[in-house]
Amino acid sequence: MFQLFSDFASWLVFSVIGLSAETKLGDALHFFVEDVTKIFALLLIMIYLIALLRASLNVERVRDYLACKHRGLGYLMGSGFGVVTPFCSCSSIPVFLGFTSAGIPLGITMSFLITSPLINEVAILLLMSLLGLKFTLLYIVVGMSVGMLGGFFLDSIKAERWLQSFAAEALKRGQKKGGEATIADGANAQKMSFPQRHQFAKTEMLDIFGRVWKWVIIGVGLGAALHGFVPDGWIGEHLGDGQWWSVPAAVLLGIPLYSNATGVIPVMESLIINGLPIGTTLAFCMSTVAASFPEFILLKQVMQWRLLAILFCVLLVAFTLVGWIFNALAPVL
Repeated sequence: MFQLFSDFASWLVFSVIGLSAETKLGDALHFFVEDVTKIFALLLIMIYLIALLRASLNVERVRDYLACKHRGLGYLMGSGFGVVTPFCSCSSIPVFLGFTSAGIPLGITMSFLITSPLINEVAILLLMSLLGLKFTLLYIVVGMSVGMLGGFFLDSIKAERWLQSFAAEALKRGQKKGGEATIADGANAQKMSFPQRHQFAKTEMLDIFGRVWKWVIIGVGLGAALHGFVPDGWIGEHLGDGQWWSVPAAVLLGIPLYSNATGVIPVMESLIINGLPIGTTLAFCMSTVAASFPEFILLKQVMQWRLLAILFCVLLVAFTLVGWIFNALAPVL
């Protein structure tokens, strides 16, 4: 299937535009066209299919499961729900508010908020095509573990006291009502006909695609630039020798950037091709997706500065540890 996108890129760049495959520009543009068309196709197909399934989902039951007495299971389910929802970090925030108003403990909500931008079904498919099943499964386990541990830690320090006043009040109201408050999309949950589910899925697909397409192009463009124009071995020479400081440096480098898990995969591919270790690459990409300035600017709407700073430090430490661990395990991956 993926070969079709490569063939289309070759036809467009080398036959129609007339660039040579031996030039850096031709190589970079081929990379860009192939990955943009592939990601756009996967986005449209997968978001539609996932939304079609979600149209029949009883969100109140999801809320009840997530707020169950077994807090460890709640973290797992919150993180798992983040995996199957195709949200970037910015579009996850309305769902965060919905969970809060439903009375779901903050740690479980944060497990969702942390995991959701890191993993989605399109990123999983792209990672499988890029690095194989073993690495993809490890990535899923690591991403969910970061979300679950982050949620556990924030619950342990009672981080809900540092929510903005309106969010804290919504959480208290939801808990006081025993979780009777509903998540907005599930307020009037009812059985939908197939045409209604199709219309919901179509609207969801176009809405999400409309928000993320530009970030895909930016992410792929950066990946294409790295792939086509960065001299071979340059990145490996500066950050690729496994120095302990290269991982935290990569994490800090990713903070000013912003992408989603789908758009950052081409960047990951280029970095690995250019010699950056897997762990360092993973730390950089996780930082770009889940610890970027744009996300924290939006989170300031619902969190006080103290909670933002704690969350920021938790993510940076977690991503650095993940990078070190994956670099250590790289020989056996």
